[in-house]
Amino acid sequence: MRIFRTEVSAVTRLSATMIRVTLALAEDFPTTGVGDEYVRLFFPHGDDRREVSLPEPHGDYWRTPEGAPEAPMRTYTVRAVRPRELDVDFVVHDGGIAARWALAARPGDVLGLNSPTGLYDPPADLSWQVLVCDLTGLPAMARLITGVPGNVTTKVIAEIPGDDSRLDLPQRPNVEVTWLHGGNGTGPSRLDEAVRAAVPLSRPLDGGYVWVAGATDTLRAVRRYLRKERGLPTGRYKVIGYWTPDGEAWAERFRTLPADDRRRLEAIWQDTARDEEDLRDDYEAELERLGL
Repeated sequence: MRIFRTEVSAVTRLSATMIRVTLALAEDFPTTGVGDEYVRLFFPHGDDRREVSLPEPHGDYWRTPEGAPEAPMRTYTVRAVRPRELDVDFVVHDGGIAARWALAARPGDVLGLNSPTGLYDPPADLSWQVLVCDLTGLPAMARLITGVPGNVTTKVIAEIPGDDSRLDLPQRPNVEVTWLHGGNGTGPSRLDEAVRAAVPLSRPLDGGYVWVAGATDTLRAVRRYLRKERGLPTGRYKVIGYWTPDGEAWAERFRTLPADDRRRLEAIWQDTARDEEDLRDDYEAELERLGL
Protein backbone atom coordinates (compact mmCIF):
# COMPACT_ATOMS: atom_id res chain seq x y z
CA MET A 1 0.00 0.00 0.00
CA ARG A 2 1.23 3.46 -0.96
CA ILE A 3 -0.36 6.88 -0.57
CA PHE A 4 0.15 9.68 -3.11
CA ARG A 5 -0.47 13.41 -3.03
CA THR A 6 -1.77 14.71 -6.37
CA GLU A 7 -2.72 18.08 -7.81
CA VAL A 8 -5.39 18.82 -10.39
CA SER A 9 -3.79 19.82 -13.68
CA ALA A 10 -6.90 19.94 -15.90
CA VAL A 11 -10.69 19.60 -15.73
CA THR A 12 -12.75 18.52 -18.77
CA ARG A 13 -16.52 18.25 -19.11
CA LEU A 14 -17.23 14.97 -20.94
CA SER A 15 -21.04 14.98 -20.87
CA ALA A 16 -23.98 16.40 -18.98
CA THR A 17 -23.27 13.91 -16.19
CA MET A 18 -19.51 13.32 -16.21
CA ILE A 19 -16.39 15.39 -15.57
CA ARG A 20 -12.79 14.28 -16.12
CA VAL A 21 -10.21 15.45 -13.61
CA THR A 22 -6.57 15.04 -14.60
CA LEU A 23 -4.24 14.58 -11.64
CA ALA A 24 -0.49 15.25 -11.64
CA LEU A 25 1.91 13.23 -9.47
CA ALA A 26 5.53 13.75 -8.50
CA GLU A 27 6.33 10.26 -9.81
CA ASP A 28 4.87 7.68 -12.18
CA PHE A 29 1.69 6.02 -10.94
CA PRO A 30 2.15 2.27 -10.23
CA THR A 31 -0.70 1.09 -12.47
CA THR A 32 -1.72 -2.56 -12.43
CA GLY A 33 -2.57 -2.33 -16.13
CA VAL A 34 -5.99 -3.87 -15.41
CA GLY A 35 -8.75 -1.95 -17.18
CA ASP A 36 -11.06 -1.54 -14.20
CA GLU A 37 -8.38 -0.70 -11.64
CA TYR A 38 -9.59 1.58 -8.86
CA VAL A 39 -8.17 3.77 -6.10
CA ARG A 40 -9.43 5.36 -2.92
CA LEU A 41 -9.50 9.14 -3.23
CA PHE A 42 -8.89 11.20 -0.08
CA PHE A 43 -10.60 14.59 -0.22
CA PRO A 44 -9.76 17.84 1.61
CA HIS A 45 -11.21 17.81 5.11
CA GLY A 46 -12.15 21.49 5.29
CA ASP A 47 -12.64 24.48 3.01
CA ASP A 48 -9.01 24.66 1.86
CA ARG A 49 -9.00 22.71 -1.41
CA ARG A 50 -5.21 22.75 -1.52
CA GLU A 51 -4.67 20.85 1.72
CA VAL A 52 -5.54 17.22 2.38
CA SER A 53 -4.99 15.15 5.53
CA LEU A 54 -3.24 12.15 3.99
CA PRO A 55 -3.41 8.82 5.82
CA GLU A 56 -0.30 6.70 6.29
CA PRO A 57 0.24 3.22 4.81
CA HIS A 58 -0.28 0.48 7.37
CA GLY A 59 0.33 -2.96 5.86
CA ASP A 60 -2.32 -3.56 3.22
CA TYR A 61 -4.46 -0.72 4.55
CA TRP A 62 -3.95 2.80 5.89
CA ARG A 63 -4.62 4.84 9.01
CA THR A 64 -4.94 8.53 9.85
CA PRO A 65 -2.07 9.85 11.97
CA GLU A 66 -3.01 10.49 15.58
CA GLY A 67 -4.39 13.99 16.04
CA ALA A 68 -4.95 14.58 12.30
CA PRO A 69 -8.45 14.95 10.79
CA GLU A 70 -9.71 11.96 8.86
CA ALA A 71 -10.01 12.75 5.16
CA PRO A 72 -13.35 11.89 3.49
CA MET A 73 -12.73 8.93 1.19
CA ARG A 74 -14.47 7.55 -1.91
CA THR A 75 -13.56 4.82 -4.43
CA TYR A 76 -13.06 5.66 -8.12
CA THR A 77 -11.85 4.02 -11.32
CA VAL A 78 -8.61 5.14 -12.94
CA ARG A 79 -9.66 6.05 -16.48
CA ALA A 80 -6.17 6.51 -17.97
CA VAL A 81 -2.54 6.58 -16.87
CA ARG A 82 0.34 8.53 -18.42
CA PRO A 83 3.81 9.38 -17.11
CA ARG A 84 3.28 11.29 -13.82
CA GLU A 85 -0.40 11.81 -14.64
CA LEU A 86 -3.74 10.03 -14.50
CA ASP A 87 -7.40 10.72 -15.28
CA VAL A 88 -10.36 10.10 -13.00
CA ASP A 89 -13.88 10.53 -14.40
CA PHE A 90 -16.56 11.66 -11.93
CA VAL A 91 -20.31 11.19 -12.31
CA VAL A 92 -21.72 14.53 -11.18
CA HIS A 93 -25.07 14.83 -9.42
CA ASP A 94 -26.73 16.66 -6.57
CA GLY A 95 -25.11 15.94 -3.22
CA GLY A 96 -22.18 13.72 -2.35
CA ILE A 97 -18.67 14.72 -1.32
CA ALA A 98 -16.98 13.58 -4.53
CA ALA A 99 -19.51 15.11 -6.93
CA ARG A 100 -19.45 18.46 -5.13
CA TRP A 101 -15.65 18.45 -5.20
CA ALA A 102 -15.48 17.57 -8.91
CA LEU A 103 -17.99 20.24 -9.93
CA ALA A 104 -15.77 22.91 -8.34
CA ALA A 105 -12.40 21.35 -9.24
CA ARG A 106 -9.73 23.71 -10.54
CA PRO A 107 -6.00 23.32 -11.34
CA GLY A 108 -4.01 23.35 -8.12
CA ASP A 109 -6.65 21.58 -6.03
CA VAL A 110 -5.24 18.63 -4.09
CA LEU A 111 -6.35 15.02 -3.67
CA GLY A 112 -4.77 12.01 -2.03
CA LEU A 113 -5.02 8.51 -3.46
CA ASN A 114 -3.68 5.05 -2.76
CA SER A 115 -2.08 2.40 -4.95
CA PRO A 116 -4.56 0.70 -7.32
CA THR A 117 -6.39 -2.62 -7.42
CA GLY A 118 -7.90 -4.24 -10.54
CA LEU A 119 -10.77 -6.76 -10.60
CA TYR A 120 -11.31 -7.68 -14.28
CA ASP A 121 -9.86 -11.18 -14.54
CA PRO A 122 -10.97 -13.17 -17.60
CA PRO A 123 -10.05 -16.84 -18.05
CA ALA A 124 -7.09 -17.89 -20.18
CA ASP A 125 -9.35 -19.34 -22.90
CA LEU A 126 -11.28 -16.07 -23.39
CA SER A 127 -12.97 -15.89 -26.80
CA TRP A 128 -16.12 -13.87 -26.00
CA GLN A 129 -17.23 -11.55 -23.24
CA VAL A 130 -20.18 -9.45 -22.17
CA LEU A 131 -19.36 -6.14 -20.47
CA VAL A 132 -22.29 -4.39 -18.75
CA CYS A 133 -22.45 -1.20 -16.70
CA ASP A 134 -24.44 1.84 -15.71
CA LEU A 135 -23.14 5.41 -15.82
CA THR A 136 -20.64 4.86 -12.99
CA GLY A 137 -18.99 1.98 -14.85
CA LEU A 138 -18.37 3.86 -18.10
CA PRO A 139 -14.77 4.89 -17.27
CA ALA A 140 -13.81 1.27 -16.59
CA MET A 141 -15.82 0.09 -19.59
CA ALA A 142 -14.00 2.49 -21.93
CA ARG A 143 -10.62 1.34 -20.69
CA LEU A 144 -11.57 -2.34 -20.93
CA ILE A 145 -12.70 -1.85 -24.54
CA THR A 146 -9.33 -0.30 -25.37
CA GLY A 147 -7.61 -3.48 -24.23
CA VAL A 148 -9.87 -6.03 -25.96
CA PRO A 149 -7.70 -8.55 -27.85
CA GLY A 150 -8.37 -8.86 -31.58
CA ASN A 151 -9.58 -12.46 -31.25
CA VAL A 152 -12.18 -11.74 -28.55
CA THR A 153 -15.79 -10.91 -29.47
CA THR A 154 -17.21 -8.38 -27.02
CA LYS A 155 -20.80 -7.26 -26.40
CA VAL A 156 -21.02 -3.99 -24.46
CA ILE A 157 -24.24 -2.87 -22.73
CA ALA A 158 -24.27 0.56 -21.09
CA GLU A 159 -27.26 1.99 -19.21
CA ILE A 160 -27.38 5.79 -19.00
CA PRO A 161 -30.03 8.31 -17.91
CA GLY A 162 -30.36 9.82 -21.39
CA ASP A 163 -28.52 10.67 -24.60
CA ASP A 164 -26.79 13.65 -22.97
CA SER A 165 -24.83 11.13 -20.86
CA ARG A 166 -23.49 9.17 -23.82
CA LEU A 167 -19.71 9.09 -24.27
CA ASP A 168 -17.59 8.35 -27.33
CA LEU A 169 -16.34 4.87 -26.48
CA PRO A 170 -13.25 3.47 -28.23
CA GLN A 171 -14.05 1.96 -31.63
CA ARG A 172 -13.01 -1.67 -32.08
CA PRO A 173 -14.11 -3.92 -34.97
CA ASN A 174 -14.94 -6.84 -32.66
CA VAL A 175 -16.91 -4.78 -30.11
CA GLU A 176 -20.68 -4.25 -30.34
CA VAL A 177 -22.13 -1.46 -28.16
CA THR A 178 -25.76 -1.18 -27.03
CA TRP A 179 -27.02 1.88 -25.13
CA LEU A 180 -30.00 1.62 -22.76
CA HIS A 181 -31.88 4.45 -21.07
CA GLY A 182 -32.93 3.99 -17.44
CA GLY A 183 -31.58 3.20 -14.01
CA ASN A 184 -28.92 5.45 -12.50
CA GLY A 185 -31.31 6.71 -9.84
CA THR A 186 -33.70 8.08 -12.47
CA GLY A 187 -35.96 5.04 -12.83
CA PRO A 188 -36.02 1.23 -12.95
CA SER A 189 -32.85 -0.40 -14.23
CA ARG A 190 -32.86 -2.73 -17.24
CA LEU A 191 -29.48 -4.30 -16.54
CA ASP A 192 -30.86 -7.56 -15.12
CA GLU A 193 -33.02 -8.01 -18.21
CA ALA A 194 -30.09 -7.11 -20.48
CA VAL A 195 -27.71 -9.62 -18.87
CA ARG A 196 -30.32 -12.40 -19.13
CA ALA A 197 -30.72 -11.64 -22.84
CA ALA A 198 -26.97 -11.44 -23.52
CA VAL A 199 -26.10 -14.57 -21.54
CA PRO A 200 -29.17 -16.83 -21.97
CA LEU A 201 -29.46 -20.23 -20.36
CA SER A 202 -28.87 -21.83 -23.76
CA ARG A 203 -25.52 -20.15 -24.45
CA PRO A 204 -22.46 -22.41 -24.05
CA LEU A 205 -19.98 -21.12 -21.47
CA ASP A 206 -16.81 -22.20 -23.28
CA GLY A 207 -14.43 -19.25 -23.62
CA GLY A 208 -16.86 -16.78 -22.06
CA TYR A 209 -16.62 -14.09 -19.38
CA VAL A 210 -19.15 -11.61 -17.97
CA TRP A 211 -18.20 -8.34 -16.24
CA VAL A 212 -20.91 -6.17 -14.68
CA ALA A 213 -20.61 -2.93 -12.70
CA GLY A 214 -23.30 -0.61 -11.37
CA ALA A 215 -25.78 -0.02 -8.56
CA THR A 216 -25.46 -2.57 -5.75
CA ASP A 217 -29.18 -3.28 -5.39
CA THR A 218 -29.62 -3.93 -9.13
CA LEU A 219 -26.54 -6.12 -9.31
CA ARG A 220 -27.70 -8.48 -6.58
CA ALA A 221 -30.28 -9.84 -9.01
CA VAL A 222 -27.70 -9.96 -11.82
CA ARG A 223 -25.26 -11.90 -9.68
CA ARG A 224 -27.94 -14.36 -8.57
CA TYR A 225 -28.83 -15.03 -12.18
CA LEU A 226 -25.24 -15.60 -13.33
CA ARG A 227 -24.26 -17.63 -10.29
CA LYS A 228 -27.41 -19.59 -9.45
CA GLU A 229 -29.61 -19.79 -12.55
CA ARG A 230 -26.95 -19.64 -15.25
CA GLY A 231 -24.45 -21.60 -13.16
CA LEU A 232 -21.32 -19.69 -14.16
CA PRO A 233 -18.18 -20.82 -12.32
CA THR A 234 -16.52 -18.12 -10.22
CA GLY A 235 -13.79 -17.51 -12.81
CA ARG A 236 -16.34 -16.78 -15.54
CA TYR A 237 -17.91 -13.63 -14.09
CA LYS A 238 -17.24 -10.53 -12.03
CA VAL A 239 -20.11 -8.49 -10.58
CA ILE A 240 -19.07 -5.28 -8.82
CA GLY A 241 -21.31 -2.88 -6.90
CA TYR A 242 -20.02 0.61 -7.70
CA TRP A 243 -22.57 2.64 -5.78
CA THR A 244 -25.57 2.41 -3.47
CA PRO A 245 -28.75 4.42 -4.03
CA ASP A 246 -29.18 6.97 -1.22
CA GLY A 247 -25.72 5.88 -0.14
CA GLU A 248 -25.34 8.23 2.84
CA ALA A 249 -28.69 7.12 4.30
CA TRP A 250 -27.75 3.47 3.68
CA ALA A 251 -24.40 3.97 5.42
CA GLU A 252 -26.12 5.54 8.42
CA ARG A 253 -28.58 2.64 8.67
CA PHE A 254 -25.67 0.20 8.48
CA ARG A 255 -23.71 2.14 11.11
CA THR A 256 -26.64 2.03 13.55
CA LEU A 257 -27.40 -1.68 13.21
CA PRO A 258 -27.75 -3.48 16.54
CA ALA A 259 -24.48 -4.96 17.77
CA ASP A 260 -25.68 -8.56 17.25
CA ASP A 261 -26.49 -7.87 13.60
CA ARG A 262 -23.11 -6.26 12.99
CA ARG A 263 -21.29 -9.17 14.63
CA ARG A 264 -23.24 -11.62 12.49
CA LEU A 265 -22.25 -9.75 9.31
CA GLU A 266 -18.59 -9.51 10.34
CA ALA A 267 -18.48 -13.20 11.28
CA ILE A 268 -19.44 -14.25 7.75
CA TRP A 269 -16.10 -13.02 6.35
CA GLN A 270 -14.11 -14.79 9.07
CA ASP A 271 -14.81 -18.23 7.59
CA THR A 272 -11.62 -18.51 5.53
CA ALA A 273 -12.28 -22.16 4.69
CA ARG A 274 -15.10 -21.24 2.29
CA ASP A 275 -15.03 -19.72 -1.20
CA GLU A 276 -15.36 -15.92 -1.25
CA GLU A 277 -18.40 -16.08 -3.53
CA ASP A 278 -20.13 -18.46 -1.11
CA LEU A 279 -19.45 -15.99 1.68
CA ARG A 280 -20.86 -13.18 -0.45
CA ASP A 281 -24.05 -15.21 -0.93
CA ASP A 282 -24.50 -15.34 2.83
CA TYR A 283 -23.52 -11.70 3.34
CA GLU A 284 -25.95 -10.35 0.75
CA ALA A 285 -28.74 -12.59 2.03
CA GLU A 286 -28.16 -11.21 5.53
CA LEU A 287 -28.16 -7.62 4.25
CA GLU A 288 -31.45 -8.22 2.48
CA ARG A 289 -32.93 -9.78 5.63
CA LEU A 290 -31.96 -6.57 7.47
CA GLY A 291 -33.60 -4.43 4.80
CA LEU A 292 -30.27 -3.23 3.39
